[in-house]
Amino acid sequence: MSIFRRPDYTSEVTRFIDQLKVQKPSLEAEQRAGRALLWDKKLDRSAEQDYQDARVAQQPYVYLTGPHPNAE
Repeated sequence: MSIFRRPDYTSEVTRFIDQLKVQKPSLEAEQRAGRALLWDKKLDRSAEQDYQDARVAQQPYVYLTGPHPNAE
């Protein structure tokens, strides 16, 4: 062991999270369930392609609702 080695540092936030995990062991499983509920979804590639094909091109100036006033 080196004489220059510092003691291991743990931040206040890390200690808080570790304490929270000890108090509530099911926390990580609940987080994973919440993530699966909102984010981990299977994509329907054919529906995604249909959405891309049905897209309408945006006008160069989005606030102009009719034809350009200087157009001939």
